[in-house]
Amino acid sequence: RYVEEGYLPLDNNTAERAIRPFVIGRKNWLFSDTPKGAAASAQLYSLVETAKANGQEPYTWLRHAL
Repeated sequence: RYVEEGYLPLDNNTAERAIRPFVIGRKNWLFSDTPKGAAASAQLYSLVETAKANGQEPYTWLRHAL
């Protein structure tokens, strides 16, 4: 695909950087009291990282979105 679509990146560094907070957060999620609590934490992390990926300040974006 890269040969056909020259604008595509040769590596997956962007994807790896995007999931890094989840990898680091695994240690903290071990102490979630319930599966629902762990799911809520994961959803919040997802929203924060989505805001960052789109160049938004997460706290401001969350206040607006929620």
